[in-house]
Amino acid sequence: MQLLDMMLSEIIQKQKDNDLDFMCEYEGDRNEAGERHGHGKARLPNGDTYEGNYEFGKRHGQGIYKFKNGARYMGEYIKNKKHGQGTFIYPDGSRYEGEWADDQRHGHGVYYYVNNDTYTGDWFAHQRHGQGTYFYADTGSKYVGTWVNGQQEGAAELVHLNHRYQGKFMNKNPVGPGKYVFDIGCEQHGEYRLTDTERGEEEEEEETLITIVPKWKATKITDLALWTPTLAEEQPPTEGPGQEEVVGIEGAEPQSVGAARPAHLCGGLPGMWPVGQCGVRTLSG
Repeated sequence: MQLLDMMLSEIIQKQKDNDLDFMCEYEGDRNEAGERHGHGKARLPNGDTYEGNYEFGKRHGQGIYKFKNGARYMGEYIKNKKHGQGTFIYPDGSRYEGEWADDQRHGHGVYYYVNNDTYTGDWFAHQRHGQGTYFYADTGSKYVGTWVNGQQEGAAELVHLNHRYQGKFMNKNPVGPGKYVFDIGCEQHGEYRLTDTERGEEEEEEETLITIVPKWKATKITDLALWTPTLAEEQPPTEGPGQEEVVGIEGAEPQSVGAARPAHLCGGLPGMWPVGQCGVRTLSG
């Protein structure tokens, strides 16, 4: 029964391809069976155009596909699907350069956003997944670390102009033990704890809104030490393919990681020892 279903599916797909071939304008090579085969140009019924290689009636090999909305794809195809290396330019001007599999961003690639932010790293089923770096153009900060299902999650480093935070993230927020590393040569250790923040009564309407925010609790100051992230085994996304990138979502300011952002130097932080005294110290309070 399963074999019969597969045969029927192939027959139906072949009929669809034949109908499309009949409906669209095509100029190019064909094989003995009359199928598009070799190099050719086609204008589809919806106004899209394709120029490139065909094999047995399907886009296969290098080609350029232009959408009527202004988007275009330049790269490799396998059996009508984007597969291999390719560049996709979206209608808003953002673009992706990298690997594709089964019509989805998959493998290693770079996404250039319209606000000049960039993401460079691993993709799985259209989502940022694995190791990657997100650069925030407005501030010069960058997130370097693990991504899961398109979210910042796992061991990572958030790099700012004159300091960096090293620890773990979950749902874009720092969680658990971590440390701030300052360019002057010392580190502040501590941990992020999730706390509940309620909206004031004058702002309430029907229900109290509870917001979970991470709060930094410093414990000690030490000299610089080598940091090696502990990475859990990566798993594929649990959900289906994600949506195309939404302009503006990733363009916001990088997640503010607590009150430990330095006023100027180590000595400028509440409870921190003066510069030059970065040996191991326990912070009170």
